[in-house]
Amino acid sequence: MQQPTRRVTILDLADAKQERRPITMVTAYDWSTARLVDGAGIDCVLVGDSVAMVVAGRSSTIPATLDQMVYHGEIVSRACQRALVVVDLPFPYQHLGVRPAVEACARLLKETGCQAVKLEGTAGQADVIAGIASAGIPVIGHVGLRPQAVHQLGGYRMQRDIDQLLTDARAAADAGAVAVVLECIPREAARTITAALDVPTIGIGAGPDCDGQVLVFHDLVGLSTDRVPKFVRAYADTKVTIAAGLARWKEDVVARTFPGPAETRG
Repeated sequence: MQQPTRRVTILDLADAKQERRPITMVTAYDWSTARLVDGAGIDCVLVGDSVAMVVAGRSSTIPATLDQMVYHGEIVSRACQRALVVVDLPFPYQHLGVRPAVEACARLLKETGCQAVKLEGTAGQADVIAGIASAGIPVIGHVGLRPQAVHQLGGYRMQRDIDQLLTDARAAADAGAVAVVLECIPREAARTITAALDVPTIGIGAGPDCDGQVLVFHDLVGLSTDRVPKFVRAYADTKVTIAAGLARWKEDVVARTFPGPAETRG
């Protein structure tokens, strides 16, 4: 009898930091993508509020709603057998106080089947992180460039205040976060924070010295159609492959060579 696949847990992430094993995290928003990411052995799958941009074509992550995160999170959670599934808490729940944030995170946990939630915030949201953690919900912090605060930060810009970044990351970890995402900060800041925290750091545009790395799936496989961050490295050219396939299919339909005998055989 085939043994069931053991799911990655938050304890595995803690062990990875201690053993200096890099952690991998990739976003997914649908069944097919999640199956691919999970099948590749990626440690964590993030159902990011980036769905508002990548899937819905919005200009920022702010329009993502709790209902949308539940919808996409449930699909991805069912698709993943091994990876630890993390779902983003959308704007503005972490700013509404402890109770509304806990209620929203509880809904994500119950209705999606995920194993952790992620929220953006500074040291000012430490009480919210503590409240979520005390409710038995694993929470991942997110400091540095916070896309939900893009208007306040003046755009998608590198965040360079190392003292503030360290304060925010420490506050998240001290409040009970099981890991902290570091987005778009200088390499030296990420190195300092990673060394200072007992919990893993997961970088995106923060250099190679974090305990792990996360990328948006569409950026990773060359499927993005709009702005792509400078730090992204595409590992496939999926957009070109798909476009070429569509063009060839159209040509065959126009030439009446599709469907052929094999496709019409009953």
